[in-house]
Parts: sequence; structure tokens; C-alpha cells
Amino acid sequence: MNLKQQGISALVGGIAGAALALAVVAAGVFSSGQAVTDSRIRSYLMSHPDIVMAMINQAQLNQAQDEERQQQQAVDKVGAKRFFDPAVAYVTGPANAKNTFVEFFDYNCVHCRNSVATVKKFYEAHRSDTRFAFIDYPIFGEESTAAAQIAVAARQQGDRYVQLHFSLMGASGEVTGDVAFKSAQSLGFDMKKLMTDAGSTAAHQDITSVHRLGEEAALQGTPTFIINGKVHSGEITDEELAQLTKK
Repeated sequence: MNLKQQGISALVGGIAGAALALAVVAAGVFSSGQAVTDSRIRSYLMSHPDIVMAMINQAQLNQAQDEERQQQQAVDKVGAKRFFDPAVAYVTGPANAKNTFVEFFDYNCVHCRNSVATVKKFYEAHRSDTRFAFIDYPIFGEESTAAAQIAVAARQQGDRYVQLHFSLMGASGEVTGDVAFKSAQSLGFDMKKLMTDAGSTAAHQDITSVHRLGEEAALQGTPTFIINGKVHSGEITDEELAQLTKK
């Protein structure tokens, strides 16, 4: 079952639970000796659509909160050290930094792209006081994987990785392996070394290790941020990032 199917299944389960609760609530209004029948319950629910929607919304909220708790527990169990392993991430910033910033992303994830302005702004402002881990987590098919392999190989050429990362995250179309190659070329990478590193066993193993880590951390998709140990799934704003790094 993929992430989308899991989300649909959870939503259906939440709505089913809400429907059962609604039946109980509706049945409770017939306490004056009236017979409780399916038609009476249906009539009551149909005449109170606001209650129906409130119950369904609450069921969805409860489901989301349960998933957040489960994911946070999974991340806590994995431990912060694993997310800063150079075998799975490009790590930069002081080892004793007061803040830590982890992002799992796919270059073809629209929500990752929608967050890139906030991430880039924060990175440029906090390079000296934050430990960053950029984790290529390709989940949108073969082209995402091909682009990630080049990005993973780019880690071997130092700070240029970050240049390539933001360049690809700012792309307007699909980021393929060819797009990543041309972007690296325009940024002045040693292309012979880059392509050798991208085709290496180590690059493939790094991506495999990231997917294994994602499973252990119960990731639901991209982007997933872990800021000072706190999980934030989905797009992030300047205000949310400021709150998560507030001491």
C-alpha cells in the first residue's frame, strides 16, 4: 500500500468511526419511549448536517493527531544521530549548534518546492548556528531517483551540493537526471567525478539507506522536517519555522 492509499484508508476509517458515533448520538435523542429505528436516526441526521460535518471533521482531526504522535514516537526511537549520518544526508553547520534542521525531500515534490523560499532564507540566515541535514528521499519515480543519485554524488564536492540543491528545488518543470546533470554542469562541478560518483555502488546504497531510514521514521511523504527533534510534515512557513526554533 502506498502513502496515498494509506491516507485514503485512514480517512475512510475516520469517517466510518464518525458515522457510528453519530448513530449513537442520534439514538440518544429518542429517550422518551419512542422507538429507535433506522428511519428515525436517518431523519435526525439529515436534519442536522452541521452535526454530521462536525463529527466527521473531528474524526479526521483525531486521525491526523494520532498519525503525528506515531510519527514523532518513531522519530524519537530512531534517534537524532541517525539523521545526521553522512551516509544518508548532506550535513553542514556547527556540530554543537543550538538548533538542528533536517529535511527529507524529493525534487519533484510540489510541496517541497513551495517551502524552498522559507528553507533557503533560514539556511542563509542560520548557517553559523544551526546543524543542517539535507536528505534526498526520492519517492516520485525513476526520474526523481536519477536526479537524487546526481545530488548524492554532488555531496562529494563540498558546499556546491547546497548550490545544486537549491537550483534543482527551484526548477519549474520535472527534475530528471538530465536536468540535474545540466544544472551541475552550469554550476561548475567536476563533471567527470560527478558522473563516476553518481554511478557508484555507494550512491545507490545511500539512497537505499535513506528509504530504510524513512520507513523506520514512519515518514508519510515529502517534505518532512525534523526541527530540534520535532516533526513537521508538509509545507512549512517562516512563522512555523521560527516557532519551532524558538528557545
